[in-house]
Amino acid sequence: MRYVTNLPYATKEDEHVTIPMSDGVRLSAHIWRPTSSDQEPVPAVLEYIPYRKRDLTAVRDSIHHPYLAGHGYACVRVDLRGTGDSEGVLRDEYLEREQADAEEVLAWLAEQPWCDGGTGMMGISWGAFAALQVAARRPASLKAIAIASFTDDRHADDMHYMGGALLSDNLAEAGTMFAYATCPPDPAVVGDRWREMWHERLEHTEPWVLQWLRHQRRDDYWRHASVCEDYASVDCPVLASSGWADGYSNAVTRLLGNLDVPRKGLIGPWSHKFPHLGEPGPAIGYLQELVRWWDHWLKGVDNGVMDGPMLRTWMQESVPPSTSYEERPGRWVGEPDWPSPHIRPVAHPLSRHTIGPPQDAEGAPGGDALTVQSPLSVGQFGGKWASYNAPPDLPYDQREEDGGSLVFDTEPLTEQVEILGSPSVELDLSVSEPVAMVAARLSDVSPDGAATRVSYGILNLTRRDSTEAPEPLEPGRRYRATIPLNGVAQAFPPGHRIRLSLSTSYWPLAWPPPKPALLSVHEHSSTLTLPVRPVDEPDEVPSSPFGEPEGTPPLATSQLTPPEERWEVKRDLVGYHAELDIMKDRGTVRFDDIGVEADRRAHERYTAVADEFTSASGESTWTMGFRRDDWDVRVVTHTQLRCDETDFFVDATLDAYEADRRVFSRTWNEKVPRDLL
Repeated sequence: MRYVTNLPYATKEDEHVTIPMSDGVRLSAHIWRPTSSDQEPVPAVLEYIPYRKRDLTAVRDSIHHPYLAGHGYACVRVDLRGTGDSEGVLRDEYLEREQADAEEVLAWLAEQPWCDGGTGMMGISWGAFAALQVAARRPASLKAIAIASFTDDRHADDMHYMGGALLSDNLAEAGTMFAYATCPPDPAVVGDRWREMWHERLEHTEPWVLQWLRHQRRDDYWRHASVCEDYASVDCPVLASSGWADGYSNAVTRLLGNLDVPRKGLIGPWSHKFPHLGEPGPAIGYLQELVRWWDHWLKGVDNGVMDGPMLRTWMQESVPPSTSYEERPGRWVGEPDWPSPHIRPVAHPLSRHTIGPPQDAEGAPGGDALTVQSPLSVGQFGGKWASYNAPPDLPYDQREEDGGSLVFDTEPLTEQVEILGSPSVELDLSVSEPVAMVAARLSDVSPDGAATRVSYGILNLTRRDSTEAPEPLEPGRRYRATIPLNGVAQAFPPGHRIRLSLSTSYWPLAWPPPKPALLSVHEHSSTLTLPVRPVDEPDEVPSSPFGEPEGTPPLATSQLTPPEERWEVKRDLVGYHAELDIMKDRGTVRFDDIGVEADRRAHERYTAVADEFTSASGESTWTMGFRRDDWDVRVVTHTQLRCDETDFFVDATLDAYEADRRVFSRTWNEKVPRDLL
């Protein structure tokens, strides 16, 4: 990244500005803005997240908010209610109160003498969720949003459930927020009230996984803040981006296809990162793109930002399987609209472990049944639902996974095949149990046999027709079920094969059903459909359409103790115990400007025994600490999720310490019934 200091506007910053809410709670904001805005007001751009602006996101914030401010914007970074230095309690994600607060923040910004009355919202992940959800509420001052790594569908396409199957990231993210929501504010900012504010958080927070498990169907809990319920509610321009390695790779194209506002889409090879910090690379000059976006929609500059294709995306070339990549080879391609007129769905029948040539007509009547009952070990090399690229968390070589799967291969390709969009699998099937799942994986198989997963999808078959009103399966009865796979842009070179793998388990990425199930797939009448982009189609964009990543110099920090990253698969062939052990320890980091030392350590552990599906267990343990002078605090959270055939069991603890003295402790032992899951 190129760091720049010579910007068009001199800037100033206010690290802690309180914004009053209508119920008396005050939110804490960090504001960067041009010095000249005291005389010449500018538009305001809000980022609104719960991850602690004063310390834990301070380095990242220092790269892009001063940069945008230096181009003529008041950049405002607000801690959500109950997080960082804001008052109150954060009880769950995306609640009505959170969105109402955001509307009040925008109204407050629009009224400031240094703001010209126009606002935008930006962010990644939670910040992008917030921006899209608030845009659907149409606050008067909001003129445009720029969002990265988000979803418009909280139930079907978030880290909670996939195809109605419970994701392990449901537990992992709940563990993350269990820790973040119980950390204290900084006494240097809020004063002597810090301990009172901290204990209010500790006393009123419960493990979020409990709430998420209580809603296993698509109900009003998930419909709330799911913009897909009413795309017409969004009436401002949208710049939407994500990465193919991210869990949120699908929402960009859904917004392009369903919104009726000026919109642009951008999808790179990245994991869950901003495009200017994108990993795997290449990262791009995303902040320059944001300046052009805001200049047009907030300042009215006619700069051609809406020219060119609606979607720009990275067409990935074939790579050997790896859990991490520094760069993904490929090229930028563009599509004028979405759905694209260049892409056509091509259906391939499945027959005798082969993917047949394309067929335009409906498949032949179902032939013989091919069967599989996968061991619980299938999925241990599946990687993370949403890759963060640290520790290395992408799927590894799929050959061992394929040993417990039903596999279909094409013949070696005679010419390059490129796909762009969401593949899908339609199965003519039957199962042996009333609750069963299917995981479908699409892989690029090289001539030496190595299999790189390209995309995947999961379907809880009780949700085959509806995630709102699931129905148990009748063992032995034939059903038709469609499994959508995650969107992707991928080139398959000549000599390679395209592989579809079907399994009845995918642990620990997805929670296994109560019992192993035998899946029967009828050949000929089952198909794989690929969204084929002709290789000779014009790319529609220059070979290098983006500038070099740049930003302002990052905040100074000192790494006092080294970080630790671990991703280990362990198997005991005596007791048949299997374990995935994940460590993400940031070490101790000193924020030099404020003298705070911060620790962040997350440990996830997923275990099972042999093929006992009810032996599946997941654990998330977080330790977060902050120290300065005579201030020394620490929060330790632990959440374990277990099951039997009828229930989930959540055992959780929350402990808070001042120095070495425990000042708060609470334990939860809860049972939540399984609902055809």
